[in-house]
Amino acid sequence: MAMSTMIHNHLPTTLNAGANRVPVICAHQQFVHDHHPKAKLSNSGARLVESLSHLLHLHIEPPSRKNNVPHDQFPNWDLFIEEKHNTPTISPKEVISDKWRDLHGSMDWDNLLDPLHPWLRREIVKYGEFAQATYDSFDFDSFSEYCGSCHYNKNKLFEKLGLDKNGYKVTKYIYAMSHIEMPQWLQRSNVMETWSKDSNWMGYVAVSDDEETRRIGRRDIVVAWRHEWYEDFQRNLEPIGMGDSKVEHGFLSIYASKSESTRYNKSSASEQVMKEVRKLVKFYEGRGEQVSLTITGHSLGGALALLNAYEAAAIFPGLPVSVISFGAPRVGNSAFREELDELGVKTLRVVIKQDLVPRMPGIVFNESLEQFDEITGTLEWIYTHVGTELRLDVSSSPYLKRGFNPLGFHSLETYLHLIDGFLSTNSAFRPDSRRDIALVNKACDMLVDELRIPHFWYQLANKGLVCNQHGRWVKPKRDPEDIPSPIGEACNYALKIEGQESYQIKVV
Repeated sequence: MAMSTMIHNHLPTTLNAGANRVPVICAHQQFVHDHHPKAKLSNSGARLVESLSHLLHLHIEPPSRKNNVPHDQFPNWDLFIEEKHNTPTISPKEVISDKWRDLHGSMDWDNLLDPLHPWLRREIVKYGEFAQATYDSFDFDSFSEYCGSCHYNKNKLFEKLGLDKNGYKVTKYIYAMSHIEMPQWLQRSNVMETWSKDSNWMGYVAVSDDEETRRIGRRDIVVAWRHEWYEDFQRNLEPIGMGDSKVEHGFLSIYASKSESTRYNKSSASEQVMKEVRKLVKFYEGRGEQVSLTITGHSLGGALALLNAYEAAAIFPGLPVSVISFGAPRVGNSAFREELDELGVKTLRVVIKQDLVPRMPGIVFNESLEQFDEITGTLEWIYTHVGTELRLDVSSSPYLKRGFNPLGFHSLETYLHLIDGFLSTNSAFRPDSRRDIALVNKACDMLVDELRIPHFWYQLANKGLVCNQHGRWVKPKRDPEDIPSPIGEACNYALKIEGQESYQIKVV
């Protein structure tokens, strides 16, 4: 059974810290959501949504006439919200160096998820915010000559997004292309010569600084992958590696495609990221340090994270490799899952019960059929999830509306909000959760109206136009240092390692 699903990008990214750009999930190509807060589903669209909910066995709560504010949990709602506004959005950092292997998945997060260990919660949110950064800094404005690139150079990324206190430094940007036809895949300018007609910025590599390394007990290399599109989920499974492992054709195309005629993908996303990881592993292991690799991503980014982990674990036997994904689809067959296990890759899949994307591809033909293996034998053509699941539920939060909201269910900010409030499956939402609740509504309509947070509240001031010295409203020019690298040039940058000698990174 095949299902076509497309995720469109519709809001500009922010020049301010912490804003979000969130995709809209449409359940079918013929069902297009208007993105506007007051948009109404057509009768046919409503029927399709209802059919999908039955097909996927979703429990969709009908929207009530009154928003669902749990006054029994918070009798003085206004006072409670006022106190929230006067609380810091982050907690003091704990030293987790003695427990890092468990938090990194050495025991598959056994006894750490339900109830959720507070140290693990902080780490999951940290990696989720690294994935969110790939949205907040992406230029998808079709009137921009740099549409499809990152707004900032790697040395400014975390500072601009308010992530500089996390203790990591970006060392490399990753670009990707695809050799197969994928509508909505390539973000590029509609009005002028673009920085690249073939490639999009797809993520980055970062590494913990000395202070964070001491806190977490090892030098942590992070790869964060960006999400872009979905269409025709159930493409053919394609072999990967030397065994029976197979993965979805489109995911592999984005990860492995390259062309000498392109500006940014003379090497593939795979080659770019692995070249950087090799440099960092060699450098830090050469200093006698313990090194880990943590790969994160949301939606398609979570799929690319698994492919990246598969490759990295094969190249670096013994290196602790973990994936923390959010709302990710299935990627490959059971042989792919088993090979990841054999390679020692630890995967924590964070999913929201109401989110459609983790149910695809393989809505019907999936790992649930393994119970019939004795009759059918191993089915190499079915899709299978991997790793350990942390399951969240929209209905657990007193701040979120009920009803069917595919955009809100899949938003990474919704995921981070629910993680921040999750204690256990048998506990109420954590009253001392710290993340700013308003972030949930940056690009969707999920928060109850009593919070008085506008729907889809983020947009650039004056929609990105600035007033020049002559009083004319114009598109601003990027700072020269934030313009993607020139055609054909290979620039050498010295990465300053705190207190140590610099080493050269070649940026394509």
